[in-house]
Amino acid sequence: MYFVSSMTYSQTYDSYSGNLVSTVSATNILNDLTAFENFGVKEVGTLALSNAQNWITTRYTDLGYSNIELQPFTYSKGTSNNIIITKTGTTYPNTFLIIDGHYDTINGPGTNDNGSGTVLIMEIARLLADVPTEYSIKFIHFSGEEDGLVGSNYFVNNTVIPQNLDIKLVLNIDEVGGVSGMTNNSIVCERDESSSPTTNNVASNTATNQLATCIELYSNLDTEISYAYASDYMPFEDNNEIITGLYESNETPYAHGPNDILANMDPTYLFEVTKGTLGAALFFAEVDYNVLSTESYALDATISMYPNPARQKLNIQIDLKNEPFANFKLIDILGKEVFQKTLKNSYSKIDVSHLNAGIYLAVFELGKNRITKKLVIN
Repeated sequence: MYFVSSMTYSQTYDSYSGNLVSTVSATNILNDLTAFENFGVKEVGTLALSNAQNWITTRYTDLGYSNIELQPFTYSKGTSNNIIITKTGTTYPNTFLIIDGHYDTINGPGTNDNGSGTVLIMEIARLLADVPTEYSIKFIHFSGEEDGLVGSNYFVNNTVIPQNLDIKLVLNIDEVGGVSGMTNNSIVCERDESSSPTTNNVASNTATNQLATCIELYSNLDTEISYAYASDYMPFEDNNEIITGLYESNETPYAHGPNDILANMDPTYLFEVTKGTLGAALFFAEVDYNVLSTESYALDATISMYPNPARQKLNIQIDLKNEPFANFKLIDILGKEVFQKTLKNSYSKIDVSHLNAGIYLAVFELGKNRITKKLVIN
């Protein structure tokens, strides 16, 4: 039975989170879904899965992550690896928000199940890379899920339990790509309703309600509350951890078959799910605004952009602060990058006459700092 969530919680829209959410890239999502699909059927023991593993690990390296672990495990089907990426928190470095999803598939390319979750996690990891968070984050791409949650069971039994890992929350992402040709305007937020144990159920309910609120704050999706089952959060639930998860409302009829392909999905829906999930990740990991105040917020005062609204030309004045250049991007409301320029001087004049009228995000990157401003073009 489903229950439609209502936004009755104390959470409110956060402008910093909203600005970051607005830079989720629909182009990245589409390109990554295509790449994932092109690897083929990614069952444990196949070259396709190994190639997908290398693609994922290379992406995190390119994003600047250095704490990347391949955790091997062996079972009847062969040997595979969980991919574990850790981002250290500023205040609670030994307490973790886990954001996970499996990257293995069965009987098909699995572009929805679970290329959608894989791509979503990589996109939010891209945007969280330089965001200071109070809690540490582990992005985990599990393998062996399709053979009975093998990789996540191994992680819980060989990492969580022996290390007594302090987990704030497990957020599981599995099959969130929607169905082509259907109205995909809602996402299922999953909570723990298991009777063994029950001691983590109340906390899971709270976290799931918070997740639903974040989805509604930072995307155009409605939410439903249902129960967690048959995915990689279950070994954590059995260990009395607090879990929540996301699953598509319109369930694909193509899972575990050759037709689980991009053509049968709704990438725009996944784009919205990604936006909401990023908002939730920022909420659960808790942005460290004290650190930001000496980084991005300080950068804000050094940038002037006028006129705003702009029509033909946009003037930019920026203090480069001994950096050789700054990167400037314009991103439209769909998350697509429509303009990019390297700023090497303190003053630049940008021709925006070719851009459609509307609202854009102007993104400035100076060294390791990043600031986003709203730009209106008439």
